[in-house]
Amino acid sequence: MDIERLDLNLLVTLDTLLAERNVTRAAKRLNLSQPALSARLTRLREILEDQLLLPAQRGMVPTQRALELQAPLHEALEAVRRVVAEGTPFDPSSAVATITISASDYGQYSILMRLARVFRTEAPGVRIVWRTIDASALTAQMERGEVDLALMTPESAPELLRMRKLFRERYVAIARSDHPVVQGSIDLDVFCALDHVVVSPQGGGFIGATDVALEAAGRSRRVVLSAPGFLIVPEIIVRSDMIALVPHRIARDRSDQLQILEPPIAVPGFEIAMVWHDRTTTHPVQRWLRERIATVANNGSIAP
Repeated sequence: MDIERLDLNLLVTLDTLLAERNVTRAAKRLNLSQPALSARLTRLREILEDQLLLPAQRGMVPTQRALELQAPLHEALEAVRRVVAEGTPFDPSSAVATITISASDYGQYSILMRLARVFRTEAPGVRIVWRTIDASALTAQMERGEVDLALMTPESAPELLRMRKLFRERYVAIARSDHPVVQGSIDLDVFCALDHVVVSPQGGGFIGATDVALEAAGRSRRVVLSAPGFLIVPEIIVRSDMIALVPHRIARDRSDQLQILEPPIAVPGFEIAMVWHDRTTTHPVQRWLRERIATVANNGSIAP
């Protein structure tokens, strides 16, 4: 084996192929044509005297030799990236990259919309891809480079991923500004008597954290509409006499059309965190991205 024929580009190619196990996806990540990537794989096979990756029904299957190389190779390349990143100033204004972020509709509205404005000013060469989050597939998506960062609750974050908590959200009650019954405040009797909208991400649910709190107090409410996400709820409330409990960040920009009220019963809020994979920890664009998200999420102050 002539190891002197190996260069950094070939090692990065092998690391990417072993992560993706798919020539098309690996070529996309490396910004190469498929023929160019295949040529690199041929060189790697010749130098390492092993087939490394074998065609399979779906993608490619690594050989035993490739599996033995995967972890130490990735760790070595990450060490090189750390050395380079620590010694190289990062200028977001000249960066060119595409960042993929997974989040629920709540995360997209409360954080990513504001982040998009920051990017256009500070990093015009960086593009953002927003994806609906799939927590069950997130680890694999990040390993393959399909997702760079996710916004989610800490308890739903996969254990193998890195996490930084951003903020804690609280619930508020909302009613349209000219509601015939609700004016400036809402007591528990009125709250329970009115028709409610509830959010059920899986679809079709009519019970949530509010109902648990009400049951503990010996009360109940009347839920007449179940929506799949939070973003549509303010639109429904503005056009009806129904009310809803929503995260404060969903309602705060609609104070001209909505009454934003303290709920008459305590309903636990939730935390939001950003989650990422080890492979992006030291990347300059990714590090800058995480700091800007922390700033945007906390309205100008870096999260602890």
